Amino acid sequence: MKTGIHPDYNEVVFQDISTGETFLTRSTLEKTSGETIELDGKEYPLVRIEVSSASHPFFTGKQTLVDTEGRVEKFRQKYGLRK
Repeated sequence: MKTGIHPDYNEVVFQDISTGETFLTRSTLEKTSGETIELDGKEYPLVRIEVSSASHPFFTGKQTLVDTEGRVEKFRQKYGLRK
């Protein structure tokens, strides 16, 4: 790899703003907000996110499925086939 052209790859904490859940991972995101958080006695840059696996309906099991066939049948019964 060429030196000096790649962004720094550092540890960052992502925090879900709806649940407050935090995730410590590595990322190339820079310190854009200037916020930090202390975990396990160390200070890390903080990135706040709106949706994560802690709040997304698919991962939490709260996702609902829409019955599209029922809608079509209801429409056909109500309006029928007109000539």
